[in-house]
Amino acid sequence: MNLGQFTNKTKAALLPHFPEGEAKALTNEIFYRLKGYSSVDLVLKADIEVSDYLKEKVDSIVSRLLLDEPVQQIFGVARFYGMDFKITPDVLIPRPETAELVDIIVKDFSNKSDLRVLDLCTGSGAIAIALARNLPFSLVDAVDISEAAVTIACENAKTLKARVNFTVADVFSLTPQHVYYDIIACNPPYITESEKSEVEPNVLLYEPPTALFVPDSDPLIFFRSVSRYAMKALKPSGAIYFEINPHYAAPLKKMLEDDGWNDTQILRDSYGKQRFAIVKKLR
Repeated sequence: MNLGQFTNKTKAALLPHFPEGEAKALTNEIFYRLKGYSSVDLVLKADIEVSDYLKEKVDSIVSRLLLDEPVQQIFGVARFYGMDFKITPDVLIPRPETAELVDIIVKDFSNKSDLRVLDLCTGSGAIAIALARNLPFSLVDAVDISEAAVTIACENAKTLKARVNFTVADVFSLTPQHVYYDIIACNPPYITESEKSEVEPNVLLYEPPTALFVPDSDPLIFFRSVSRYAMKALKPSGAIYFEINPHYAAPLKKMLEDDGWNDTQILRDSYGKQRFAIVKKLR
């Protein structure tokens, strides 16, 4: 069997479980991670024979994908903001929406340098590292309650040559020190327990629930804590950048205004969902 036939066979095996576009993307990812082949290579090398070893490896990965295991966890790597991040079951897989949040921050501060940045609930370190790499000469701190997550984040920063100070700490216990930030970014847990039935199996079964879910009784619990910390830790010209649950955009905006923030914007993501809140410091 040649490579062209085998890639078609692989995609066909995925099609009953995934939409066509996703099946094609997964097929491309499998061959890129196993052989370094780009989508162009798959066309140019279509006539080469496929080894039995490669067939076995690919078939094994397809079987795992059909059981809803994320491809990023199968290979232990996720692409985010043009970089490969190490991923384990201890951290969330960075999403395209989160890259949009980084885009917003980088655009807003593109003409500034020497910024102080704080990333809360950092997980794999994706936001912190992307900002460290794209905001010139910035000092970036990042916090997560999970020691395992911080270990992964530190590895990612070292591999990607990003200067980030990672700390294990609880967002609910943070107290402002003599450090004042220009930017506070936070992608906290924001899916309510009652929304679990809407969550895809590959997320529900394979990603850390403590990084995903909040109680129905207090869906804004993380946002409230960060808001009150930021009141004292943010510079007068600074801003908070949240990734949010679209279902709670309106109550979140009200909560932030009740806390005393007078400039709160809710922005939509590329899918049209209310996904981001930008909160400016009172002057």
